[in-house]
Amino acid sequence: MRIKLLVITAFLITLSTVKAQDDLTNYLTLPQELTKNANAVVRLDETIIEVKAINDMEISKKRIVTVLNENGLRRIGAYVWYDNVVRVKNAEVKIYNKFGKQIKKIRERDFIDASAVSGGTMYSDSRIKYLDYTPIEYPFTVAFTSKIQTKNTASLPSFNPLGYYVGVQKSTYKITYPLGFTMHKKELNLDEFNVVKDEREGKLSYTIENISGIKPEALSPSDTEIEPRVFFALNKFYYDGVTGEINNWEEFGKWMYQSLLTGRAKVDAATKAKVESMIAGVETDREKAKIIYEFVQNKTRYISVQVGIGGFQPIPADEVDKVGYGDCKGLTNYTMALLKIAGVESYYTHVEAGKEIVGFYDDFASLAQGNHVILNIPNDGDDIWLECTSQKVPFGHIGDFTDDRNVLVITPEGGKLKHTKKYTTEENLQETTGAYTLDDNGNIAGDVTIKTYGIQYDDRYYLEDWSQVEKDKHYKKYFQTINNVNIDEIKLDNDKESIAFSEKVKLNADAYGVITGDRMLFAPNAFNRNTSIPDRYRNRKFPLEIQRGYYDTDEYEIKLPANFTIEAIPDNVTYETKFGSYTFTITKKDDQTLQYQRTIKLKDGLYPKEEYKNYRKFIKKIVKYDGSKIVLVKK
Repeated sequence: MRIKLLVITAFLITLSTVKAQDDLTNYLTLPQELTKNANAVVRLDETIIEVKAINDMEISKKRIVTVLNENGLRRIGAYVWYDNVVRVKNAEVKIYNKFGKQIKKIRERDFIDASAVSGGTMYSDSRIKYLDYTPIEYPFTVAFTSKIQTKNTASLPSFNPLGYYVGVQKSTYKITYPLGFTMHKKELNLDEFNVVKDEREGKLSYTIENISGIKPEALSPSDTEIEPRVFFALNKFYYDGVTGEINNWEEFGKWMYQSLLTGRAKVDAATKAKVESMIAGVETDREKAKIIYEFVQNKTRYISVQVGIGGFQPIPADEVDKVGYGDCKGLTNYTMALLKIAGVESYYTHVEAGKEIVGFYDDFASLAQGNHVILNIPNDGDDIWLECTSQKVPFGHIGDFTDDRNVLVITPEGGKLKHTKKYTTEENLQETTGAYTLDDNGNIAGDVTIKTYGIQYDDRYYLEDWSQVEKDKHYKKYFQTINNVNIDEIKLDNDKESIAFSEKVKLNADAYGVITGDRMLFAPNAFNRNTSIPDRYRNRKFPLEIQRGYYDTDEYEIKLPANFTIEAIPDNVTYETKFGSYTFTITKKDDQTLQYQRTIKLKDGLYPKEEYKNYRKFIKKIVKYDGSKIVLVKK
């Protein structure tokens, strides 16, 4: 009787499990409130990680996604990464129609198998298997299951359940690990999304349920600042034959120095002699470093290397010296090796690079933080940061790829967190000067010079490498407020010593001044007019963040047509807010000549979401003032 009861119980549990999955694959059972702002809804995302030993980890995933439209296809998430040490044990997809009826089954052998890196990578063993499916109708549901096994336990998957335009019915993350290990974690924004946490000895889980789709908002903080995330790191780990035990950044840096860097910063005698010859007679470390940096720029080129531990360990300096190329790790290590010959102190530095400013967490050390390597020269407390992968970036300029963030500087004594250069509002300067003439038909002919510094330099210096056709298109778009503009001449100058980029452009266009009867109307700001108003949000969810400020100054001389005189001219403007300031003045030099002057200063800062409407008002007024018209009348 007891055996019969057990069989019946097991059958009922199985039936209940099947019924539960049927509910999740049927669009008709989808809570409709989850489809708000959503192109897809994750019905279930279950990640189970089992760390069995320091060099044995298994990751199982079950993901059921109802795709509502074409834009939701990218949210299916049916893929697995693998390489020489990550083995795919299984992967399978089942497709269901709107009513939950299975219409297709796709096994692992039918997945697309491709390289997981771009064509710019010379060496990599990373690959991906992914679903390639073209639906016949919407909505439909995909149920994906996978399991991988790996020896590498240095980088654990994070709990990252949300995304833009995707609803979540339920997402769970469970991890188990040996009792002798410590699990370090960084938890972000859990309470705001009612994430349920269950922590026990050797076990940890997180669950989130019933979240409608999130719409992105302009000028909001980075995703990690506003969405629920948990990052994990074991204190003991294994990575491609190397073991480690770390609990903080100091220990992390010492492990990296001893395990990954030691012995890899050596070059042969001939290169050593060449370096010594280059710096002979040079007195300052800064000038020595500049000479060596420019030597590396001229000698090497960037190419990605991501084989095995090469994902973290640099190519030896002598190999880079021979072949003339390397990735960010290899080129940084090579530059460091040459600077060592010159007696210039420098350190290999990990950074989370990208235009969005994301730094290392000071209270959470992990191998998963950081996607790029740069070089730090302490320079007696006045840090110099070098981007070693570019042949174009001036010495000491890092730009918006690695500016203003916490980075890990790796020294023989251990890791040290430092902050890279923050460019001030005033340093991010653009100076526009010029002159233009209007004739009696409203046609314009002018010369303009644009000089940029700081981050604004970073946004422009690459133009010198563009073709003439590309430059012509760029400036026609840049001066788009002048209809049908013709670009007559372009002269560019990249001053790497002062880190300033100069653009001199001659242009002309018909009918810039609009003639109506005896009158002509035109906007005096011909060369740098702001026309973009930020999106409006009736119910904004996230704070306002301006990550980088800037300062623009403009000064133009305007020659008026000979047979017209001024009838109306805009009043001078001074406009101050917490976000920045705006001014413009128009001065009459003589009957046919005006001087136009304008400034915009936008400050960086983090503001409550309620301030967004005031920021939008500030920009909207700037657009209005920039479009102000002068009215001329025939004499």
